[in-house]
Amino acid sequence: MKPGRIDFARINAAALSALPAILNRFAPGGSVRAGEWSGRNPRRSDRKPGSFKVNVRTGLWADFAASESGNDPVSLVAYLTGLPMGETAKKLADMLGVPHG
Repeated sequence: MKPGRIDFARINAAALSALPAILNRFAPGGSVRAGEWSGRNPRRSDRKPGSFKVNVRTGLWADFAASESGNDPVSLVAYLTGLPMGETAKKLADMLGVPHG
């Protein structure tokens, strides 16, 4: 890896192991059943949980009501916070104590 590049793979791997805690921080109030987190999407007026889901084993996520989806924790947190991917990756890396460059 070139110096100064963000190691997304390393950050995603670390975030995957902490995904329930990350979800609790950025999308509180959901619950995990059979490896799938389900809750309300804090980015829209979501009245009841169910359409916003995250596979806590793989990091795949989707908001079926808003046609939004992604395949890893960094893209999920970027979506939830509205931050760019690079900034999100650095923020997660700092939270998790993972070198990001």
